[in-house]
Amino acid sequence: MTQQDEYKLKWQCCLKFIKNNLKDDHYKTWFEPLSFYTYNSQTCELVINAPSSYFSEHIRAHFSALTYVALRKEYGNTVKLYFRQLTDSENNLTSEVESAPVSPAKNVPQHPANQAPTTLQSHAPSPEFDSHLIDEYSFENFIEGTSNVLPRSVGMSIATNPKQMTFNPLFIFGHSGVGKTHLVNAIGHAIKELQPEKRVLYLSAHLFQVQYIDSCIKKTVNDFIRFYQQIDVLIIDDVQEFASHTSTQDTFFHIFNHLKANGKHIILTCDRPPTELQGMHDRLITRFKWGLLAELQQPDETLRRGILVNKVHRNGLHIPNDVIEYITQNVTESVRELEGVLNSLMAHSIVYNCDVDINMARRVVGHAVNVENKPITIDQILEHACEKSNVSKEDIFSSTRKASVVQARQIAMYLAQKHTNLSTSKIGALIGQRNHTTVIHSVRSITDRITTDKKLNDLVSEIEASLKR
Repeated sequence: MTQQDEYKLKWQCCLKFIKNNLKDDHYKTWFEPLSFYTYNSQTCELVINAPSSYFSEHIRAHFSALTYVALRKEYGNTVKLYFRQLTDSENNLTSEVESAPVSPAKNVPQHPANQAPTTLQSHAPSPEFDSHLIDEYSFENFIEGTSNVLPRSVGMSIATNPKQMTFNPLFIFGHSGVGKTHLVNAIGHAIKELQPEKRVLYLSAHLFQVQYIDSCIKKTVNDFIRFYQQIDVLIIDDVQEFASHTSTQDTFFHIFNHLKANGKHIILTCDRPPTELQGMHDRLITRFKWGLLAELQQPDETLRRGILVNKVHRNGLHIPNDVIEYITQNVTESVRELEGVLNSLMAHSIVYNCDVDINMARRVVGHAVNVENKPITIDQILEHACEKSNVSKEDIFSSTRKASVVQARQIAMYLAQKHTNLSTSKIGALIGQRNHTTVIHSVRSITDRITTDKKLNDLVSEIEASLKR
């Protein structure tokens, strides 16, 4: 079974779900005639065959919400649906359902680049021009950190200084999930807000390619090029998709040159820098490097924490601080992973009707990422033992015999012997220059006392739990 066959089976599961939640006559009329065409796992774009544009329009207007519930169960939360109209003589990608869930009573605007050829030939800007920007991606919820300060600042500069062409094109690169799509959509929204007359268009490189192939089949390539040459700000996501597609690259090269020569902005994202793009024309790579190359790096700890706190606040959620810290420490690869873990926690909380706690977080994170068991250090043990015992490190290292300090020092030695591979001599040297006999005595003392002293046992357990977060 090929991968496309597996995706086709997922579509059949979607239809089964829709059928179970729809009246029989509605399902037979509007969904039985649909058939699977293709799915792109890189861009999460699903293309479905429809008998006519009337079907796609009706489904967008009346069944969009139900359709997306089904799609997200099988293809994930980022799936985007496109309809491909079948005729006797040609295949034509004609309309699209928006990637965000919408009310069944609302009609979803059509992507301008998917409209009929007569619309593509129009030279006058349309007041109903659909930029296809993702609504929830704005500067307001794009948290700034050291890993994204340059591209974010440049993006704001482009939005607020439209005549400034130093950063044209803006080529943003970085690994999957670091926020490239969010940032370029935020730039687009800011431009639209400050300059509503501008024709801003956002789309994936994959969709651009699909549209180009469609125009070749229909012999309307000139109309296709003319449409894109009318755009004021062209934002294309994942341009690595153009690799090895010579004809698409040639066409984009001419569009790029026209936009650049006429003072139009071009914003591109990629999963790697231009120099690492294989299968891309040299003349296109040189143009990618013409303006500014800005890397979006993996979020650091401070940024990860800020993103989580912001998302929790915006969604009116209640997530304990220890859970936020645990996710921050263990989910390190991308913003997408962070948000996925947070969404999973909320789903678990709703389904099982329970509060989000650290144990739930460990289970969810364990399924989402590979959590490494990081070695515990003496410094960490001292920090947590002092904090929980309300004493200072200086006290621990001093010669005082105050009971609270002695206990904290003994707990630190006990935990060091339990959680590190250090010798008793080394432990003593690192904790106040004590000898190995003192360490052995401390370990025995705490071991004996925690079996009969509940208060001490709870304190030691609390310190251990904090070390493992």
